[in-house]
Amino acid sequence: MSVNGVTSVNAAAGYSYVSSEVTKENTKAEEKTSSQSKAADTGVVYEHSEETTKASAKKATYKPDTNLINKLQAETEARTSQLRSLVEQLMGKQAKTFGDATDMWKFLKNGDYTVDAATKAQAQADIAEDGYWGVNQTSDRIISFATALTGGDPDKIEEMREAFKKGYEKAEKTWGGKLPEISQQTYDAVMKKFDDLAAQNGTTVAK
Repeated sequence: MSVNGVTSVNAAAGYSYVSSEVTKENTKAEEKTSSQSKAADTGVVYEHSEETTKASAKKATYKPDTNLINKLQAETEARTSQLRSLVEQLMGKQAKTFGDATDMWKFLKNGDYTVDAATKAQAQADIAEDGYWGVNQTSDRIISFATALTGGDPDKIEEMREAFKKGYEKAEKTWGGKLPEISQQTYDAVMKKFDDLAAQNGTTVAK
């Protein structure tokens, strides 16, 4: 074998060895770089996520739903207005019916005029305790209407109670003074039924 041949073989082997070592080093370097890059990336994502969450929490603001508030307020005012109006009409009608019946008894007693038995019986029945304009039925209608207006919401009981009071006061003003005894008894019955509703629902009774 010639010297040139040996030299070429040795050179080739040396080159192959060096190339192999360089390749290994490059591979290790790439793996290290890749590992560092992943670690760095992971760290960045984690830190960014945490800081973003904190920042979002700090920046979060809670604004009242003005439209909903206005809507609920309008509904509440409408309900209380309806009940006040109903109470004024009911109590006024009850008082008038009672007055008419009472006047009728006075006229009958004085002999100023006479009425047929059916009319007399109807008048007596209307203002009887359980009559349509009596204490029980009138107070029941008021409570039923108040409950219907609120959908049975126990938190609205006192609101309806106040509306009833105002309606009763308006009825007195329209009447021109204190309403007849039957209406005062109806007032007491309604207040008692509001108390019962409050007690059933565990709410505080207004005094």
